[in-house]
Amino acid sequence: MKIRMLVGGPPGAVLHDRPWPAEGSEVDGLPTTVAAHLIASGVAEEVTATPPGRGRKRKGDGDG
Repeated sequence: MKIRMLVGGPPGAVLHDRPWPAEGSEVDGLPTTVAAHLIASGVAEEVTATPPGRGRKRKGDGDG
């Protein structure tokens, strides 16, 4: 699961035996349980093919 960090860690912090990524960094290769915990706690978000806010249109958007 690929995630994007929403929060930077303090100097010297580690994340699963590697330096804590900077805010906005994309991280891949973490165990799914670790990535899911970071997402659930609001520290990260899942990286998907569709950028946030560019998914499905709301009803009425783009209707003539």
